[in-house]
Amino acid sequence: METNKSDSQQPQQQRQRTQIMTPKEAAKYLGFHLVTIYRLLKKQEIPATKIGGQWRFKKDVLDAWLMNRMNQ
Repeated sequence: METNKSDSQQPQQQRQRTQIMTPKEAAKYLGFHLVTIYRLLKKQEIPATKIGGQWRFKKDVLDAWLMNRMNQ
């Protein structure tokens, strides 16, 4: 069975459209080490939501969080 390339890319494109990130993507975006992201999650110091048992981040919320931290 042949897979349509656009079908296989759909989940990634959907994430880009809604700007939802995994912890790894959030770490790369923020310039943090992945361990730092998980430490911040454990301490509830970074805004994130668990969806299906997996952490997810909204880009616009991370942007606001980072700006707030920079202004402190």
